[in-house]
Order: sequence, then C-alpha cells, then structure tokens
Amino acid sequence: MLEIRELTIETDNGKIIVNKLNLFLNQGDKLAVIGEEGNGKSTLLKVIHNQADVEDYCKISGEVYKDGLTIGYLEQSLDNEWNNQEVHEYFLKESPNDNADYSMYEDINNILKNLSKIGVNPSILDSGQLIGDLSGGERVKIQIVKILTKNPDVLLLDEPTNDLDISTLKWLEQFIKTQKVPILFVSHDETLLENVANRILHLEFLKNSGKSRHTIANVGYKQYVEDRNTALGKQSKMYSMEKRENLKDKQILSRQKSTIRTAQIVVKDSSLRRILNKKMRNILVQERKAEEKKKTERVEIEDPIYMEFDERAVVPQGKVVLDLHLDELKIGEKLLSEDIKLFVKGPEKIAIVGENGSGKTTLLRKIRNMLEEKAELKIGYMPQNYSEILDSDMKVLDYITTDLEDLDENILKAYIGNIKLTWEEMNGIVGDLSLGQKAKVILLQIMLKGNNVLILDEPTRNMSALSNPVIRRMFKDFKGSIISVSHDRKFLKEVCDKVYNLEESGLKELHDTF
Repeated sequence: MLEIRELTIETDNGKIIVNKLNLFLNQGDKLAVIGEEGNGKSTLLKVIHNQADVEDYCKISGEVYKDGLTIGYLEQSLDNEWNNQEVHEYFLKESPNDNADYSMYEDINNILKNLSKIGVNPSILDSGQLIGDLSGGERVKIQIVKILTKNPDVLLLDEPTNDLDISTLKWLEQFIKTQKVPILFVSHDETLLENVANRILHLEFLKNSGKSRHTIANVGYKQYVEDRNTALGKQSKMYSMEKRENLKDKQILSRQKSTIRTAQIVVKDSSLRRILNKKMRNILVQERKAEEKKKTERVEIEDPIYMEFDERAVVPQGKVVLDLHLDELKIGEKLLSEDIKLFVKGPEKIAIVGENGSGKTTLLRKIRNMLEEKAELKIGYMPQNYSEILDSDMKVLDYITTDLEDLDENILKAYIGNIKLTWEEMNGIVGDLSLGQKAKVILLQIMLKGNNVLILDEPTRNMSALSNPVIRRMFKDFKGSIISVSHDRKFLKEVCDKVYNLEESGLKELHDTF
C-alpha cells in the first residue's frame, strides 16, 4: 500500500514541518494527522497526493511510493474557479478549466447512488444549480461523491467534517469506520477523531528549539491523548526529581570545593597540597558523574494556545439581546423557513443547527444586521467564509489593529504570542495564513475590541483538535452573549445553554445529547 520513506518538507522560509517521516499505511488503517494550526498537516496531504502542488513554496526530499494506486483526495476547500459551473460539470471534469468528458456519464448510476447515500437529491445533477450557490455542506458532499466514483485505493481527507450537518457527520463516521482501504485524514472534530481513528500522526513544532517533531502511535485518539499526558507527567516528575538530586549533590560538592580551596591557600606543605589537589580532582570527577546521573530529558512540547476575553465584555443578566420574529426566511425566491422566533436574554450562549442548505448562515447574517443597529451592544462577527471580512492582500497586523489605535503594544505582543503566531507571520499578508490561523486572527481582534455579543458561524471548524478544548473553555467563560451556528458536537454540549434546529416551520429547541 502507500509507503513514505525519509520524507522531509521545508517551507521557503526555512521552517521544517516534517523531518524524515517514515510511514506505511495498511488496509483498514484510519490514521489521523493532528497538530496545531500552521504545522503542515494539509501540506503533508498535498505532498502525498501531488508533490507539484506545493513545490512553489516547499522543498521536498524523501519518497512517497504510490505507484499503481488510485488516490482519492478531499481538499480542505473547493477551488473557487468551480463557482460559476453547474453541478453536473463538476462530475465531468478533473479541474475547472478542463473540457467536459461526457463519456463519464456512463457512471451516472454510481453517481446517483452515492448522492442519495449521503443525503443529496440526485436531481441536483439536472438542476442547473451552480457550485457557488451550494451551501458549504453540499459542496463537501459532492466532493466526497466524486471521490467515491473513482473507487480509490487510498483516501486522503483534509477536514472532511467542515460544514457537514450532524446527520451527515454521523454518516461520515460510519463511512470511515467501514472502509477497508487505508484512510489518512486531518480533522478538528474531536468526536470524529475519538470515534474512528485507530492510528495517530502528531506533528509538532517546538518553539524553544525551533525544530519539528512527529510521533506515530498505533492507538485511538482518546488513548493517545491519555497516554501522552501520562508519559509527559512521568517525564516531568522524573526530570524534576533528578534536577533536585543534582542540585543537592552540587551544593555538597560546592561546599567541599570551597573548603579545599581555602586550605590550598594557607597550606604550605607540598605533600599536603598534593593530597588537597587529588581531593579537588576527585570532586571534579564526582561533579561529572552527578551530571551523567541526569538521564531524563526536560519535557519539551509545543506550547498550547491561550486565549481569554476581556472581563469587561459583559452582558447583564436581565438585558434583552434579541427578540426575533421573522415571518419567513428566503434566499431569492426560495422559501427556507417560516415563523422563526428566537429570544436571547443576558449572557446566554445559543447554537443553531440544521440540515445543509436550510438557511442557517442566512439567518445568522440577518441576526447580525439587526443587532448591529443596537448602539449599546458591541458585536463581534466570525463568518463561515473568512474572506467575507478578511482581505487576502491585507497585512495581518493591520487587520488586527483596525480601529484599535490606543492598543498597548505589550498587550498586543502578549496576545500574539498566546495564539502562537510569529512576528514574521503577523507582518505578512492574510493570504499566507492557514485557515486555522485566520480563525485565530479573527478571534483575536474580537477579543481586543471587547465585543460583548458574538455572532459566530462554525467558530471551531478550522481549529485543531488540540486547540479546540482551549477555545471551548474560552467561550464557556465568556461573560457576554453568543449566537452561533455549529455542528461541533463538543461545542454544543460544553458551551451552549440552548440548541435550536432550523426547520421549515421555524426554530425548534433540541434536548438531544448529540
């Protein structure tokens, strides 16, 4: 099957993100690639799929052996050049600029079957609908279908859960579990990781040493995290114990050396001086041996991100944030839902779920527009599509400091360090950041502005599984209001006070455990 030997990937700025990776994928492997944002997870998948995709900004050495294998690759986001093409054209072309290959219609039954399997109406093929008009979840679904029609030998999935509704998430979990072909996937979704991964590849970048490190573990995600924390705890404890013992030995030897040096100054007898010199040499030998006793290396791990909202970003308990009643929700002439009611009071945290294409993002935008008219509220907005508020050509630091002229530079530096962006990245352009880094930049600006009402569309969707516990805790401790769209099951459980399902007949509160 797929084999990787001595693979090293170095970015054009000299950062080695993968160093001499050796990996063999077997039948039935469900290997999850985890790591913080910007550590090269997506780049690794691109190199395995087609090295030419990254050669403009990476140096690559080593080998990826995949001769004779059909690789099914789900990229993190669909190329925008598809947006003005109809859905059926997507299935008849390899890339947006190709001519349609109508002989592929021979596989139409297979395409229809796979569309139905994941909850897409097969009539979408003849609907004339443009790719750009599909919801985020619908775009992911047709990508999966296109991959399946090729009967791949290996699957590479980059954030496959992005934009999927909960029912499709559960289908995807079952799909991954039952596949016999090896699957290498990147995901921020801890529930998915816990339910399907049976191997882990952890990519780290150690800031203190400036080196990358990878760990391969043949266990599930939950077990890996538990084993890792236990091992790091033992290592830290052993290192501290050895450090204390070493310090104690040094103190004893230091006192002995001081006594001998004092004696060497006053002693005139040459035979006694020889004895003292011998004792000093013996102490120096003991010092070297004391250092050699320190067998345990200092724990060096990638620092976790740290984020928290300003304590002054508060909504009082009795404050009515939103009292919404919409007779109808439409996109163009298409009616999505009717009689929508939503009441939010005080520092409530609510989430809206629903099927892909049900109008959640459209509703959230309407709510945002309504709330921004309230002068007493400070609205922070995080869209599903970051380009809605981010200019790819804008300097990262300029975006963060927009409307923040009086910001203390030391506070800014501390925040930047906490979200693990370098000054080089902060002084670069937005377009060079990974999606996870863009998400953190948006959240950082929201925090610095002191917004007390947050409108969030899939806020955890591009965060790493390792960052997400921190992000959830941050939202949970936030003293303002949150109105969100999310299908992150841990976010729904741990952060949200109420969860509503958007249906054709309005919003219905759910009491599901997800």
